[in-house]
Amino acid sequence: MTDSEVITTALISAIVFAGNIERARVVLHETGLIPDMLEKSRLCRRIHALSDLIVSIFHQLGIVFKQANISMEYVLDSFPVPVCDNIRIKRSRIVKSEEYRGYIPSKRRYFYGVRVHILATSDRIPVEITFFAGATHDSKALYELPFYLPEGSEIYADAVYTDYTIEDDLMEMDKIKLSPMRKKNSKRWDEPPIRWYKKYIRKRIETIFSEISNFFPKKIHAVTFDGFLLKVILFVFGFTLNKAFC
Repeated sequence: MTDSEVITTALISAIVFAGNIERARVVLHETGLIPDMLEKSRLCRRIHALSDLIVSIFHQLGIVFKQANISMEYVLDSFPVPVCDNIRIKRSRIVKSEEYRGYIPSKRRYFYGVRVHILATSDRIPVEITFFAGATHDSKALYELPFYLPEGSEIYADAVYTDYTIEDDLMEMDKIKLSPMRKKNSKRWDEPPIRWYKKYIRKRIETIFSEISNFFPKKIHAVTFDGFLLKVILFVFGFTLNKAFC
């Protein structure tokens, strides 16, 4: 199999078969779409070996969508992806650390896994992604995302992404405006029209990330933590292709 066939099989498994590599492998082989299909174990090793290339292709595709984003508006938010149910935390073999025990305020419950931070266009197409342990504060993502955006871009985010240093640095060095929701005790207060528009954008953010999280299966099967993160990337990559071209 060529590298492109391996990556295609991985993406088909994420888009159509909820991450089941074996089902994608069998269907693509039996239909003759990929006649020289590898066995499951060898295919999984090839997919893992190409993980860096998969991430690189995702970010390269993100650059294309950034250039096509005429509005130059972007949204930033995160959603939790548990590695297991809370009742199975003690038996988890993928990760074993309290730093992965995060809290979901909207649901008033804890989860054990990672938070996926995604920068998406106003058309609901993800263009950048990063991961953090569940207990890590969301504002840390501001130091990990590359923010390779055109000058004059504006990023709308929740109040948890408030970081005045990052706001000033992005504006001064890259001419990118970070516009999080402002709390009542914020040092930088917005005018009423701006507050109204941010609330409007906030509703769109919730819609975008509910679509992305609903694209994920209820349970992600993985043997290692690297394999778990790779499947998360494949699901986001698959959602991006599905949203952009379907």
